[in-house]
Amino acid sequence: MTLRLLAEVSPQDLLVSLSELQTNLHGYIKSMALKCAVDLSIPDIIHRRGGAATLADIAADTKIHPAKVPHLRHVMEVLSTTGIFTATAGKDSGDAVYGLTTACRFLVGYLNLSPMVPFLVSPLVVSSFFSMSDWLRKEPAAAGSLFELAHGCSQSEMANQDAAFSSLLNDSVAADSQLFLEVVIMDKDRIFRGLSSLVDVGGGHGAAAQVIARAFPRIKCTVLDLAHVVSQATASDGNMHFIAGDMFESIPSADAVFLKNILHDWSDENCVKILQRCKQAIPSRTAGGKVIIIEMVRGSSQGDSKINEMEVIRNMFMLSINGVERDINEWKKIFSDAGFSDDYKIMPVLGPFSVIEIYPS
Repeated sequence: MTLRLLAEVSPQDLLVSLSELQTNLHGYIKSMALKCAVDLSIPDIIHRRGGAATLADIAADTKIHPAKVPHLRHVMEVLSTTGIFTATAGKDSGDAVYGLTTACRFLVGYLNLSPMVPFLVSPLVVSSFFSMSDWLRKEPAAAGSLFELAHGCSQSEMANQDAAFSSLLNDSVAADSQLFLEVVIMDKDRIFRGLSSLVDVGGGHGAAAQVIARAFPRIKCTVLDLAHVVSQATASDGNMHFIAGDMFESIPSADAVFLKNILHDWSDENCVKILQRCKQAIPSRTAGGKVIIIEMVRGSSQGDSKINEMEVIRNMFMLSINGVERDINEWKKIFSDAGFSDDYKIMPVLGPFSVIEIYPS
């Protein structure tokens, strides 16, 4: 910034601008503080203590070294300032009493998203973005995804050869699937009613299908995934079964095909191929055939800056695997190109995260 420009900007504007720059430069500190809190089970500690805990309570329960308690305060200050915890003055000592915000409540309880934290902040995932400038300069065929450029293999290949990373990935996917499906069934269970069979394509170890099978025992649920994934899944039981296969080749026949966070991993061309296989697997619309998609639909925030920021950050995160989060027009084109009716349904569940129903034309 030139001295002339400094003179033209008010001191308050300079302060705000410098603060914005510093916040962006140190943005990773928020993620690291959150990972630290989850590693130490601090959200669970506060939850178990009835939703309120002092720094001394947290230090005692986490067995923090006495000399590091002031540093623990720094972690709590960051996470209280950024909306993970609340901090109020205690009645007697005046020391802060920490509580759980609504955002933090996603990290505690029977179904929670805490397993997503160690995966998203794992060294393998984070380091994928270190060479983004080099990746942007390379030919697509030469560079592959950000993850491939950084590690020499795809994320799924890494999971296949690294048991620890595989566990992080699978636990993260399972946590997201279980919580989201519980919300969907609670709010929009009608999308599964009347079905006698369903195929969860790319369903991994069956976290989402388990929720559906439990809620709708009359639906025969089949999980389709690659052989090395299915081999690690729990054995078939009751109304839930696993089949090894390739969604680009064929999909088992069923009343409905279920795709949760699958299509955002692939290009438009590959999405069309996947949906064409889905169309071949289901009956006509009049016979109840449909494809149920759970994905982000960008642009539904109606000007909410926090949601918009989350959407663009998620979209950039998808670069790590050459994926993309799509808006309604991009989804519409894919559905049309795959031969589905333009009479689809988009049902928001949590902000831009939506259930989409499409039908064969």
